Amino acid sequence: MINDWGRAAINRGARPAGQWLVRRGLHPDVVTVLGTVGATGFAIWLIPTGHLFAAALIVWGFAMLDVLDGAMARARGVVSPFGGVLDSVGDRLVDGAVFAGITWWAAANDRWVVAALALICLVSGQLISYVKARAEAAGLRGDGGIVERAERLILGLAGIGLTGLGLWWAVDVALWLLAVGSLVTVGQRIATVWTSAREQYGAATGRTGGPDRPTPELPAGEPRDVDR
Repeated sequence: MINDWGRAAINRGARPAGQWLVRRGLHPDVVTVLGTVGATGFAIWLIPTGHLFAAALIVWGFAMLDVLDGAMARARGVVSPFGGVLDSVGDRLVDGAVFAGITWWAAANDRWVVAALALICLVSGQLISYVKARAEAAGLRGDGGIVERAERLILGLAGIGLTGLGLWWAVDVALWLLAVGSLVTVGQRIATVWTSAREQYGAATGRTGGPDRPTPELPAGEPRDVDR
């Protein structure tokens, strides 16, 4: 949902720091691991123990290293498939830790609606990312939607941060918005995959080939419905 202009502005702001760190010999993967470990560790420690405002600030700070490692990679001018995979794995860990921490805290305080919403956000957030990854592996589009990773972190951390400052209802509002938005996004991404498949292989009637579209061949040995 955050538009390309916003992303470009953030990337421009991070570029000088990324260049400076690369000149000092620091590798982007090190920053990725540092951000992942820091954000995950503090989320699991601070959120369940009720230090909500501190958790929001600290986890957000470590999560912002995700912007910095990208700036460093661009400064190096080297495409690293491993770095991309490592970054994606780190993102999923941080997302999971934040919403698992909220679930833990909510259950410990008998706020079962919040715990349920946090679980919905956790599962749907992982599913949103999986739909895109699985679609791209099949050569299709599966991106977009009203709630992506930036929105998940902003709403989740803002909710617990404001709750930590005394606005007890803030986490409820944030998670309701996020849960509904995430479920809508899952539907939007599946629709995007369906449209992409239709554009490439024809109408979704079970017929993948045709006079002008030969049936695409699967890689040797790969079952059609394999789940990855």
